[in-house]
Amino acid sequence: MSTSNTRPLTGGCQCGAARYEIAGPILSRYVCHCRECQKQSASAFGISIGVRSADVRLIQGKLLRWSRRTDSGRTLHCFFCSACGTRVWHGDQDTESEISVKGGSLDEPVDLSGAIHIWTIRKLPGVLIPKGAQQYAMEPD
Repeated sequence: MSTSNTRPLTGGCQCGAARYEIAGPILSRYVCHCRECQKQSASAFGISIGVRSADVRLIQGKLLRWSRRTDSGRTLHCFFCSACGTRVWHGDQDTESEISVKGGSLDEPVDLSGAIHIWTIRKLPGVLIPKGAQQYAMEPD
């Protein structure tokens, strides 16, 4: 699900100290219903876009890193603003070819049409997944 950008996407943290730009296409869109995303977003789910690591550039501020084990047994590297703590992206640009930028950190809202819903076994009651949306009970391979 590649989407061309006519201009770089921009985003940042809640306090404005950390800013980034994405020069390449969006490779994927995810809505994650796992408990960790619910806790991290303080909401019903987390939203992320997949992009190439090489296309993302931190243009202002400093990000700190926190790593945790996921339910699938992987290690997730989480990057957040050193000033306000806003989660900005997941994935280590130095070691991973693709990272997952947190949808709420983008300046322009994410179009969730065609988003892939994951960890639907943990979906909160009352949350509706669009008819025909691609979905996985857990994390896809």
